Amino acid sequence: MKVNELKDKLGLSVLTQGDMQAECTGCYSGDLLSWVMSKAQAGDIWLTVMGNINSVAVSVLCDCACIILTENASLDDEAKLKAEMQGVTIFSSDKNAYQLSVEIGKLL
Repeated sequence: MKVNELKDKLGLSVLTQGDMQAECTGCYSGDLLSWVMSKAQAGDIWLTVMGNINSVAVSVLCDCACIILTENASLDDEAKLKAEMQGVTIFSSDKNAYQLSVEIGKLL
């Protein structure tokens, strides 16, 4: 599934737009950045509440397909600028990580 399809099917709000044709091949949920760095896989949809510049760096390092900020978590201005520079797609959802994981599991 492509990132743009994921956006449409889950009704996500776009915070930054990177490669909307990136392939989503899995999903990872976590907020401890060092843990995510060691566990997330390329192509994962990353579910987190961490909307800071370090999350953008971890997403690039892990080659995540996109980030979804759960529970309407905010994206700080510095992170937004860095995500736009790095081509990282970040979405927002009012749903929690469990709810999104269930929905994503059905889609993938």
